[in-house]
Amino acid sequence: MPKILPHTKVFVRLAPSRIHGVGVMAIRSIPKGTKIFQDDEEEMLWIQKKSIRIANTEIKKLYQDFCVSKGGAYGCPSSFNSLTPAWYLNHSRKPNLEVDGDYRFFAKRAIKRGEELTVDYSTYSDGLNHKMR
Repeated sequence: MPKILPHTKVFVRLAPSRIHGVGVMAIRSIPKGTKIFQDDEEEMLWIQKKSIRIANTEIKKLYQDFCVSKGGAYGCPSSFNSLTPAWYLNHSRKPNLEVDGDYRFFAKRAIKRGEELTVDYSTYSDGLNHKMR
């Protein structure tokens, strides 16, 4: 049996959101200052927006819904097939998470089990997309 089980550093799971579609829900109490996605260290792939010429609107929506927008570029996962829970965080003007310069998310305050985790998109991404409430 492994010394560390797969759930050891897991604080959240995906679930239906009251804010928008799918959200990230706490499966245990999370103390203030906790790094939420401890094993999610994949660097974003930065793609110039003008280089993406896609006619398929559903593919365009992948970029709009899941990427960070900075200047003229999108910060994306290396593949949309590898989206982790961090990519499903919904926006709030009163978030319970904060993000650092390396796009790591931390509990801004104590978070209760069952609470949806949220972040203020404007603290790390330009422009508002349709998911912002």
